[in-house]
Amino acid sequence: MAEEETRGEPMHGHPAGEPPKMAPPDEKQQLHKEAAAPPPYPRHGGGGGGGYPAAREPRRALCAFIVISLFLLGVTALTLWLVYRPHHPRFRVVSAAVYQLNTSSPPFISATMQFSLLARNPNKRVSIYYESLSAFVSYRNFAITSPVILPPLFQETKSTVALSPLVGGGPVAVEAAELGNALAMDEAYGVVGVSLVLNGKLRYKAGAIRSGPHGIYVRCDLLLSFKKGFVGQLPLLGSPPCKVFI
Repeated sequence: MAEEETRGEPMHGHPAGEPPKMAPPDEKQQLHKEAAAPPPYPRHGGGGGGGYPAAREPRRALCAFIVISLFLLGVTALTLWLVYRPHHPRFRVVSAAVYQLNTSSPPFISATMQFSLLARNPNKRVSIYYESLSAFVSYRNFAITSPVILPPLFQETKSTVALSPLVGGGPVAVEAAELGNALAMDEAYGVVGVSLVLNGKLRYKAGAIRSGPHGIYVRCDLLLSFKKGFVGQLPLLGSPPCKVFI
């Protein structure tokens, strides 16, 4: 009897004699997709939307750090430039002497002159180092002497240095044929206008920092009281401050 009662009970919760019910194919596919789907990204700000992935936060912080660093570097560079910005040196010719001026062999002109000029460094915190500096004399924008190389010069802050370059010596061929005649006419008149030209490079030095080389061009326009055949120191009829281009 016990065996008959046991055989009559339903198996696995299904009525006796009926096969178990299977889930429809669509429901199986849905369950498989939900099981295979990856978990969502963790989001900040508690539950709900509106957050962003945590992986983006370090990038945003790095970008902010770079922007702030560049801004601070720019402010520092501007401050240093305003404090240490160099002013151009100043030059002025104070005397001139002529030892030779010959225009009798065109197209050649022979001239030997010496000038005394003052170089002023107006900077309070920046010194100046002159290198590769040369000097020559021009007349009506034509060189009438060969360039002479000057020795290197270091100039301290707020200082004045005297230079006495001796230029010329040999004959120089000029392109303009009428240049010798114009110079001879000025000699006969008693007033000769010439220019002392300095050309080279300089460096600025502020503490332990030294700048790169900068080209410098100095032009000193002069009016000399000169008669043909005179040799020696000449009066300066006009000696304005030299023009300096860097």
